[in-house]
Amino acid sequence: AMLLQVQKPGLTYAASKQDWLLKFGRWPKEDARPLLILWPFGPVALVYDVQDTVGKPLPPDATSFPASGQMSRPMLSALGERLSARNIFVYWIDRGDASAGYVRVTWRPGPKEDDAETTYGIKINRNHDPVIQFTTLAHELGHLFLGHLGRDQSKNVPARLLRDRAQLEIEAESVAYIVCKRIGIVPKSQTYLSNFVETDLTVDDIDVYQVMRAAGQVEAILGLADRMRFQRPN
Repeated sequence: AMLLQVQKPGLTYAASKQDWLLKFGRWPKEDARPLLILWPFGPVALVYDVQDTVGKPLPPDATSFPASGQMSRPMLSALGERLSARNIFVYWIDRGDASAGYVRVTWRPGPKEDDAETTYGIKINRNHDPVIQFTTLAHELGHLFLGHLGRDQSKNVPARLLRDRAQLEIEAESVAYIVCKRIGIVPKSQTYLSNFVETDLTVDDIDVYQVMRAAGQVEAILGLADRMRFQRPN
């Protein structure tokens, strides 16, 4: 397990070519990269990550970040170009299913550089489906606009450097849920948030105003107004 995580961080399920075929009706994709594990009474054996296989469908809960809806890679590329104009750059990384992505400040202007904008890098798992990649993008932009990475006056972002990781993740995923649902994408946020929610958590622990403000900013910077779906009140 350690060797697999070293070779592909975030990996969840791996098996040999024979096991994938006989037990699960799946097989490695063309040019899939095998991974090495130690083998009892032998040197090494080759296994394949579940993301590198095709065949019979997997159960929905076999994936770490299930989501449904319509999203294409050209649409994601267009969103990436739009973000780059605001110094937010999207990079695609090779990771296992349990590692969706993250956002970081790559450069911040000094006190005398008033006209310069902070630069951000968002890294997203290239092995996920586009609909999951969009959900990840919305989640990481949520962190940015919630102020979890610090103040950014050029983007009207306050400084909210929270220390409680559960609150950080619940706020960011709440932003992603709102943005996704309003364009017809359904993320299974409860699966992800179950790792952070405690039995005594209440809505008072979450700054709802900041979540709604950040969701609006994410929608604006992605230019999603023409894709919004509104539910008529009863």
